[in-house]
Amino acid sequence: MPPTASSSRAIFLDIDGTYASHGVVPAEHVDVVRRARAAGHRVLLCTGRARCAVSPRLLEAGFDGVIAGAGAYAEIGGEVLRDEVFPAALARRSIDALAQYGAVAMLESTQALYALPATRDAMEERAHRPGTPAAQAALWEDLRDARRVVDSLHGLDFAKAVTLSAHANLSEVAAAIGPEVAAVETSIQDLGRGAGELYLAHVTKAVGIAAVVDRLGITAADVVAMGDGPNDIEMLEYAGTAVGIAGGHPDVLSLADVVAEGPENAGLVAAFTDLGLV
Repeated sequence: MPPTASSSRAIFLDIDGTYASHGVVPAEHVDVVRRARAAGHRVLLCTGRARCAVSPRLLEAGFDGVIAGAGAYAEIGGEVLRDEVFPAALARRSIDALAQYGAVAMLESTQALYALPATRDAMEERAHRPGTPAAQAALWEDLRDARRVVDSLHGLDFAKAVTLSAHANLSEVAAAIGPEVAAVETSIQDLGRGAGELYLAHVTKAVGIAAVVDRLGITAADVVAMGDGPNDIEMLEYAGTAVGIAGGHPDVLSLADVVAEGPENAGLVAAFTDLGLV
């Protein structure tokens, strides 16, 4: 049931394609988040990005917490509730498989995005490729600022592996590693075959949200979740109120209690208003 204006909710916002468009947040979204918090609701970002790639610009509105790494990391009020990484043996197996399939990859951790020199070069080529929309500049800037170039990926703690390309579909790479990992298609347009994310199969955004819900002593019925992509499916299933973004993944839209316009049209303003959050 949609919340009433007087009820306090915990609101979880996907970033890319929901709160922001290519890393750019419309001023109207900043304003509506501030108004929702002033009305007594808790508002948190809930993103597939690593915590290090959630830039200060994205946090400008003020938030009560951040779910990052698609649920691997969760914080509220400055308290870190979870920060899960690949176990060492699985990490080694995953890195070896990425190399076997010729993946151009980086590893996401809370502290940094670890990239080999070849991955750095591929990122720069894609960021400056003719025809790349200027609107994507902020997204590439966030990734670049969080990036740390290393000589080897082995021995690093990480929560996800992000690939720009590979010699096979990423689902095939995941299958070669084993059932402990899963794959999801990329949210960055025009990267091509093998682009996406490898993550711990049991970790979803709903896992991160549940950690916050437990910490706050509330229930899933008090949760409003808003998203557009395949890694938002579990959090929309979990939430008492699910908001999908027009043009989003079909499974997201099938779960939505409310469908909002995208960030290009500052669609969260109407969603917050219709749900009585402001």
